[in-house]
Amino acid sequence: MLGAGIDWAESFHDVALGRPGEGVIEQFRIDHTAAGVGRLVARCLELETDPADVRIVLETRHGLLVEALTDAGFTVLPVNPDVVARRRGPAKKKDDAEDARICCLLALDQFLELRKLIPHGELAGELRAIARDDERAARDERRLLNRLRADLLAIFPAALAIAGGDLGSPVMLKLLSRWPGHDQLAAAGPGDIAAFARAAKHGWPDRFAARVADALDADRLPVKEYLVRAKSGTIALTATQLLAIRDQRRAWERRMAELLLGSARHGRAKQPKEPDPGKAIPGGEIYLSFPGLGDRLAARIAGEIGDDITQFDTPNGLQCYGGTAPVTRRSGRSEFVVARRLAHNHYLGTAVTALPESPQGYSSKFPS
Repeated sequence: MLGAGIDWAESFHDVALGRPGEGVIEQFRIDHTAAGVGRLVARCLELETDPADVRIVLETRHGLLVEALTDAGFTVLPVNPDVVARRRGPAKKKDDAEDARICCLLALDQFLELRKLIPHGELAGELRAIARDDERAARDERRLLNRLRADLLAIFPAALAIAGGDLGSPVMLKLLSRWPGHDQLAAAGPGDIAAFARAAKHGWPDRFAARVADALDADRLPVKEYLVRAKSGTIALTATQLLAIRDQRRAWERRMAELLLGSARHGRAKQPKEPDPGKAIPGGEIYLSFPGLGDRLAARIAGEIGDDITQFDTPNGLQCYGGTAPVTRRSGRSEFVVARRLAHNHYLGTAVTALPESPQGYSSKFPS
């Protein structure tokens, strides 16, 4: 058996190799290139012919380095950085070579229970990447909407009256990207606005044009011209960004459904036309059957859990991974329960806590 510890970075990695009973026998640094990683793989296979007996400990479970090591057949054991930090010297000094040595000693410890990394398959990996990007895009969308609302309150409050409670609708965003100011929209005639609404697929273009006219005719406070000139471009840019995010999120949602069901949804019922289990991640229909889970939430949960549920030995292990397992703290006469673990998969934990209450009256948290 060969133990290896890696302190990874963006441009290079410090490596420590060791054997049981001998400790660390070799330390060196490799570049974050194909040649550097190939050198590491070749050296490990020189010291241990069986790739499965090469135990590699490092402080991440993602990235091109991890994928290259798993493709080589090595046993990758990701650990939390706090595990390495607790084993540093009394001064707690951070040093890359020392951290690699500590990781190597962790890999050589046969009594330390480290969980082997089981990489996602192709479909589950794509689903996880899309779901994470969609979550980030949702946060960007909320941030841009708040900024757009603040800018409209500053120079164009009539737009908020036109939008009502749906500022993020496609029609409003297209309207603001074309006419980002009060005077610009007022210069357009009712016929132009009705034609615009019809082209934007608004259900009642004439009513929309009348609502725009009423909002523009309402009494308003005067706005400085320099502020209008400064903010008009910002409003148009923000509306264009929101439209792009909305279109991309819809495309992602369609792909999520396809990965969960094996086929794209069709028709008003949004059912898969020809489901193919071979093109779907295992259990995709089961995730969608949970109360409160749509395509997006089901994709976020399924993508984080992966396509190999056997990596979790017990239901409590899955709960700990999602951060929903309660943690009891007892000391002397004091006892309290921490309802949420700090160390967990935050993407999965956020998706699970986002579930609404089910119609039956019980909480539709992800079951243990």
